Amino acid sequence: MEKFEEKIEALAAFLSGGPKRCVVVAHTNPDGDAIGSSLAWAAALRSQGHEAECMVPNRYPYFLNWMPGIGNVIINKEEPDRCAEIISKADIVFCLDFNRVDRLESLSDAIEANTTARKVLIDHHLDPPEDYYDIMFSDTSSCSTAYLVYNIIDRFAGLGAIDKAAAENIYVGIMTDTGNFSFSYLTPELFRSVAVLVEKGIDIPAINSAVYNSYSEGRVRLLGYVLMRKMKLLHHGEAAYISLKESELRRFYFQIGDSEGFVNYPLTIEGVKMTAMFLQTRKFIRISLRSRGDVDGSDVASRYVGGGGHQNAAGGKSFDTIEQTIERYNAAVDDFLP
Repeated sequence: MEKFEEKIEALAAFLSGGPKRCVVVAHTNPDGDAIGSSLAWAAALRSQGHEAECMVPNRYPYFLNWMPGIGNVIINKEEPDRCAEIISKADIVFCLDFNRVDRLESLSDAIEANTTARKVLIDHHLDPPEDYYDIMFSDTSSCSTAYLVYNIIDRFAGLGAIDKAAAENIYVGIMTDTGNFSFSYLTPELFRSVAVLVEKGIDIPAINSAVYNSYSEGRVRLLGYVLMRKMKLLHHGEAAYISLKESELRRFYFQIGDSEGFVNYPLTIEGVKMTAMFLQTRKFIRISLRSRGDVDGSDVASRYVGGGGHQNAAGGKSFDTIEQTIERYNAAVDDFLP
């Protein structure tokens, strides 16, 4: 707690001396936590008199389109020159829900080019670079970056800085990154924070419906195809994987976000301890890993696919063929499961 308070004091010093130009950046393929935490943090900065722009490398899933303030998020893939110009003038760059700037595609170059801006990390993933950020709010025990943002706002500006819109955004981040409160790191303090968000006026059933009951027909049919044709069990039913090629995605009119959550379905089968999803893109194979109990998915990701993450939720990229990538996963299953 003492170190946390010291970081809050350092942050307050960075933001002192008049309004600052701030940029809040989230990761490629932004999810509910990336968008929710970014929007809430930018709103908190504005409440203290600072300028704050949110930007992401590429477009977010369509089922997040309703989130308060999301229309102001700048998408680098669509407006690269605008993003570069804003970053070049920034006094502080906040990096949320990721910890390696080199994974931001072309946004990385713009951030690296601004050598005078302070860089602040707010994230809950493993292994942040030690010497890159001026301040690191890095807490791997936090259920989500949105919850970390909630606590920073509480210490930095007070809970009065969280209005209903910010509360909705924070809740989306917490809800989606905890699998609707079914994963790890569900503490009493977390639920007390959710109670505060409810007191701010959020409608939990409405938010749940907006995120989870707003899918396209193509997404639902793709899920059926995945479960019937593409889910494979191995290692005596203790592991599973799903693979999808670009041609298969096109059949179902795939949109960004349509495959979100698919990797979790095999874990609903009794006895399955580890599951993976391999999604083919033009340049690489996107890998998602999930596990239960003491099976360390982040170790599998780092040793076999050059990725990382949390113990029970990790990911990475493969530049091999999808068949070669699956072979490596099969080897990992044999090594990690007795």
